[in-house]
Amino acid sequence: MDPSAPASPDPASATRHFDVLIVGAGISGIAMSHHLQAECPGKTYAILEARGAIGGTWDLFRYPGLRSDSDLYTFGFSFRPWRSDRAIADGASILAYLRETAAAEGIDRKIRFGTRVVRAAWDSAAALWTLDAEVGADAAPVRYTASILAVCSGYYAYDHGHSPDFPGIARFAGRVVHPQAWPDDLAYDGKRVVVIGSGATAVTLVPAMAASATHVTMLQRSPTYVVALPSRDGIAHWLRARLPAGLAHGLTRAKNVALGIFFYRYARKHPAAMTKRLLAGVRAQLGPDYDVARHFTPAYKPWDQRLCLVPDGDLFKAIRSGRASVETDTIATFTEDGVRLASGRTLPADIVVTATGLRLRMLGGLTLTVDGRTVDPAKTFLYKGMMLSGVPNLAVTIGYTNASWTLKSELTARYLCRLIRHMDRRGYTWCEPRADPASLTEAPTLPLTSGYVTRAAHLLPRQADAKPWRLHQNYVLDTAALRFGRLDDGTMRFGRTPPARRAA
Repeated sequence: MDPSAPASPDPASATRHFDVLIVGAGISGIAMSHHLQAECPGKTYAILEARGAIGGTWDLFRYPGLRSDSDLYTFGFSFRPWRSDRAIADGASILAYLRETAAAEGIDRKIRFGTRVVRAAWDSAAALWTLDAEVGADAAPVRYTASILAVCSGYYAYDHGHSPDFPGIARFAGRVVHPQAWPDDLAYDGKRVVVIGSGATAVTLVPAMAASATHVTMLQRSPTYVVALPSRDGIAHWLRARLPAGLAHGLTRAKNVALGIFFYRYARKHPAAMTKRLLAGVRAQLGPDYDVARHFTPAYKPWDQRLCLVPDGDLFKAIRSGRASVETDTIATFTEDGVRLASGRTLPADIVVTATGLRLRMLGGLTLTVDGRTVDPAKTFLYKGMMLSGVPNLAVTIGYTNASWTLKSELTARYLCRLIRHMDRRGYTWCEPRADPASLTEAPTLPLTSGYVTRAAHLLPRQADAKPWRLHQNYVLDTAALRFGRLDDGTMRFGRTPPARRAA
């Protein structure tokens, strides 16, 4: 059957088989596809994407100022170097880069758009995944089968973000928007804007909106660590002017990975010293009279939550100009024309942006079963940061929280390719990491205290404090484990389905 044939509403007649099925056409899906093509060229694959376009989060989010909070030399793919001078890039440039990469690699021709996977069922007797999906606005059913399933849909819920139930919000006469569902018709020129939040989205929105709004206030319950860095990497530019492009990119990427690891480890080992450095940077931007202790000094240690990066100090420039300000307080109630704070002060507003966070969702929300038994990801252990204990032939891409997501995406893709080649050489039809919960000491899967993580702790797979059940959050250590570590390590089990069963 032609894999590119249009989906049929009849599940029986619409069955299609591939060696590998990938769920999600964002960064992780593109990385997985590239490495499959390069390292397992004989394997057939398809990408099932619920939305109508490539890019995942970068196509979904449309709010003003959208940009990366990681440098593009590590956030970009190792196999397609980022060529721009700007190390911190805007969302439109990143989306164009993803689409160009997919087109150049022929990956875009492998995508089934508008195909939302709702169930994935593993059958041990056949060593086969069966995926039930819904296609298009009318949710026409279609079925796919595969030997290997790679879920590359990230862990954000795409339907809506996290919005607390603020008291009195129904009385507000202005407009309330969440950045995840930014309306195309929202005009904020000359308007008074209150942005509720203090994370990466809020510090991005404030300077972008302040350029044309009358005033933008960032209202935060508690501060976040904010660091200003240049958007242009001077060393990368110097190397590119003097060395071949590939070598310059490789050196820049290695330099940025090393610096990221160094500063993360330094922050965790010497939190007081790192805090002092970070706050000194803020004071240098805002001057000695600004109340840095109140508005930019968190109660937690650096990297208990992600640091917020502001390229070229744009947030601080907006504050210095008077077009933006920061308020640290709690909301008593919304009024008809603004937000009343617990201190009694009222912030007048025409528009309120609730940059209050995202919601996590494992496996893109699909229902997972193994031999008829429903699998709760939260009751599994995460093997090498990419496979669920007790679930055969499944890889899940979970990127880094302290470095570029793409680094871990490519490690996951390359490890899966190693597994596939290993299984082919030995005639195995399935592999499965098996855990003994009684012998494992649990540890947080995502080592952050951010709200979006703590709210979703009950949804995430568990991690242990020892390998192979531990994600290091360290690219060098994970490279050693995933690129060069033993595949047949005693924890990963391999097997062969009897030929008669496979035929049946």
